[in-house]
Amino acid sequence: MQQQCRVPAPCIPATQQLSPACLPLALQLVAGGRGILAADESTTTVGKRLASIGVENSAPNRAALRRMLFGAPGLERHISGVILFEETLLQADDAAGGAAAAGQARLVDLLSSQGVLLGIKVDTGLAPLPVSPGESFTQGFDNLAARCAKAKAAGASFAKWRAVLHIRQACATSPGLPSEAAVAAAAQGLALYAAISQAAGLVPIVEPEVLADGDHGIELCEAVTQRVLAAVFKALADAGVLLEGMLLKPNMVTPGSSAPAAAADDVAAATLRVLRRTVPPAVPGIVFLSGGQSEADATRHLALMNSGALAGSKPWVLSFSYGRALQASALQAWGGQAGNAAAGQAAFMARAAANSAAARGGEEAAPNSS
Repeated sequence: MQQQCRVPAPCIPATQQLSPACLPLALQLVAGGRGILAADESTTTVGKRLASIGVENSAPNRAALRRMLFGAPGLERHISGVILFEETLLQADDAAGGAAAAGQARLVDLLSSQGVLLGIKVDTGLAPLPVSPGESFTQGFDNLAARCAKAKAAGASFAKWRAVLHIRQACATSPGLPSEAAVAAAAQGLALYAAISQAAGLVPIVEPEVLADGDHGIELCEAVTQRVLAAVFKALADAGVLLEGMLLKPNMVTPGSSAPAAAADDVAAATLRVLRRTVPPAVPGIVFLSGGQSEADATRHLALMNSGALAGSKPWVLSFSYGRALQASALQAWGGQAGNAAAGQAAFMARAAANSAAARGGEEAAPNSS
C-alpha cells in the first residue's frame, strides 16, 4: 500500500495564537479619516515646548497643557487615539498634576469619555551605539512585558516604540550612515517590542524614524527609508508579529532639513513608492510622523498621497500621528494662560480637522502655519 505524504501543520508563532483583540483596535485607530495625537513627549521635551512660550516646566503646567488638548470639544471626530508619556497615563485631573490616587479622576478620562483610545510610549529613549559613533539604539526592554501589562490594566489599548536612523553620505574619510549595525538594531528592537506588546494585548505602533537632519537629497532619503523598512518587516516576520494587529509610523521621504525643499508632489510620490515596495498589504494602516515638517507641509503631503493621480489604489489606510504638526499653533494660542484655553483648543481642532480631511483624500482650509 502506497504511503501517503502527510503535510505537517504550520507552525504558528505564539503571538499569532492570541485572542485577535488587536485587530479591531488597529482598524479603529485609522478608521474614518481619524488620526493619532502624539503627546508622548518626555518631561524634558515638554519643558522645551513650554519654555518657547515662557512657561515653567512644572507638573501643574504640563497637566494644564494636556488638559487643554485632551478637553478640546469634538476631539473624537478627528482623533482616534493619543500616545501618552507614562506620567500622563497616571496623572490626576487636578491643579497639582500629580499621580492620581485610587478612585481619583485622571486626565486621560477626558479622552476615554469621548471614545478616544489611550496609547503609551514604552521605549525609554536612545543610547549611543557602541560599534558606530554618531548612531544610537533604543532602550527599554527591562521589564517591558510587565510595563505593557501595567499599561493595559491602566486602560491603554496600544503602545509605541521609536527607533532612530541617521543619514550621512559616504566620503573618503567616513562611511555612510545608517550603518548595517544601526539598521539591524532598529529592526530587531522594533520587532521584539511589537511581539511583546501584542502578547500583552496592545496594538504596537512601530516607528522607524529616518531623521531629516542633514543636507542630503530626496533620492538618498528614499533609498535609506526603503532599506530600513525592508529590514523592519523582515524582522517583524521573523518575530512572528501579527501584521494585521499593528500600525507603522514612518517618516515621509523628504530632503534633509538643510537641503533645498522638494516639491510636494515629489515628496508624496517618493513616499508612496517606498511604501508600495516594502509594506505588506496585511498592515491595516500607516500613520506618518511629521518629522520636523511645518504644520501646513505635513497636511499637504498627506493629502496628496490620498488624492489625485498619485494616490492610486493602496492596500492600507494612510493617516497621521503628529506631535508638533498638531500642537504648535495650539501652544502659541494658549500661551500657558487659563483664559486662552478655548483659543488653544480652537487652533488644535483646526489642525486636527485639516489632517483628518487629508487622510480622507481632501484638504480643508485651516490657518496658514509655518
